[in-house]
Amino acid sequence: MGIIEELEWRGLISDCTDREGLAQRLAKGAVTLYCGFDPTADSLHVGSLVPLLALRRFQQFGHRPIVVAGGATGSIGDPSGKSAERQLLTHGQLKANIEGVKKQLASFLDFDSEANAALLVDNADWTAPLSFLDVLRDVGKHFKVNAMVAKESVRARMEDRDVGISFTEFSYMILQALDFDHLCKQNECELQIGGSDQWGNITAGIDLIHRRQNRQAYGLTMPLITNSDGTKFGKTEAGAVWLDVARTSIYQFYQYWVRVDDRDVVRYLNFFTFLSRDEIEALAKQHAEQPHARIAHKALAREATVLVHGEEAANEAIRASEILFGGAMDGITEATFREIAGEVPTHKVALGRFGGEGVWLPELLHEAGLAQSRGQSRKDIKGGGVYVNSSRIDDDQHKLKSGDLLFGKYLLLRRGKRNYAVVLAG
Repeated sequence: MGIIEELEWRGLISDCTDREGLAQRLAKGAVTLYCGFDPTADSLHVGSLVPLLALRRFQQFGHRPIVVAGGATGSIGDPSGKSAERQLLTHGQLKANIEGVKKQLASFLDFDSEANAALLVDNADWTAPLSFLDVLRDVGKHFKVNAMVAKESVRARMEDRDVGISFTEFSYMILQALDFDHLCKQNECELQIGGSDQWGNITAGIDLIHRRQNRQAYGLTMPLITNSDGTKFGKTEAGAVWLDVARTSIYQFYQYWVRVDDRDVVRYLNFFTFLSRDEIEALAKQHAEQPHARIAHKALAREATVLVHGEEAANEAIRASEILFGGAMDGITEATFREIAGEVPTHKVALGRFGGEGVWLPELLHEAGLAQSRGQSRKDIKGGGVYVNSSRIDDDQHKLKSGDLLFGKYLLLRRGKRNYAVVLAG
C-alpha cells in the first residue's frame, strides 16, 4: 500500500489536481511536498492536525516534508473561508506567534532522518527581500485577474457588497503561489497539500510553476472537518482547543476527544491517529456492540494526546479522568486536580476547621450537598458508599484533619458512583 491508498482509506483526500499523474510520480520514488501554516496565534489548534499529520504520514512512506511557517502570508491573512477581513497582526505579534508555532511544528516530524529529513522554513525569508516592483513585474504578470476573481475564496467575498475584499487579501493568492514556485525551484518540491479551502491557492501555485519553470507540480487537498451534530470542529464552550498546554490543558485536550459525538469517533480515529486499519475496524466493532463503554473514544483520546503531548502527559490525563470514576489519585499534579475540580461542585471551608479534632465527615458531606442530612450521611457511610480522596470510609464517626487535605487544601468527596464534591479549605 502506498501513501495515496493510505490517505484514501482514511478518508483524507478531498481532491487532487491530477490523481493519476501524482500516483505515477509517487511510484517512481520519493517526492518533496509542503504545507503552510500561518501564525494567526502563538499556537496551532486541533484543526491544524489533519494537514500536519498528513505531512507525517508522507514522511513515514519515505517522502520529504517541508513545513512553511507563514511569516509573510500570515502578515496579510488568507481570505479563504472567511466572511470578513482578518485583523492584521502587528510585527511584534507576528514574531511571537511564529516562534510559538515553529516549536509545535518541529515536534511532529523527523528533522534528523538521513534519508528524508523534514525541513522547517519561514516564507518571509524569500518574500521580504522582494520589492513591490519585483512582485508586480516578475510574479504578477503571470496572474490573470479574471482567473483570480473566479477562485471561490475571492468570488464569495466579492459577491458580498457590504464586505468585499481588500487588495491586500486579494494578493494573498499570489504570495502563496510564490511559496510553491520558490520551493519547487530551490528544494525540488513537487506537491502541496492543504485543506479543501486552499484549492484555489494551490492551483494558482501550480499554474505559476508551469509558467515560470515549465515544470509539473501537483496539489492534494484534505476535507475540512465538521462534527455530525452541527457544531464546529475543534471548538468547545470554552473556545478553541489548542495544542499549547498554556491555552488548553492536557486534561481538557484529552476530554475533548473523549466527548466527541458517537457518530464521529470512528471517522476521527482514521483522521487523527496512526492506528492501523485492522485496529480501527476492531475498535469500530467494539463501539457498535458496546457504545456505552466508550472504548473507541478512549482510544482516540489517548492516541491524540500522545501525539501532541507525549506518553507521560497522556497517562496523567487518563488517571485524572479515572478519578471521577473511582480511580486512584496516585501521581496527580495539583494543576490536573484543579482541572478535575472544575468539573464538580466546590464547597469552601475555613482551613482552621481541619485543625484540632478535625471536621466530622457526616457534617461535611451534608454541607457539601452530598446528603440531605447528617443522619443520611451516616447511613451512606455505613453502607459503604462514601469515599474521600478515592478511599472508602466506613466509620460514621470519621473526622478529617489537615493531613487529609490534598496539596494542603483539597478534599474530593464522593457518594455513590457519580455524586462528587470538592472541598476547598482556605
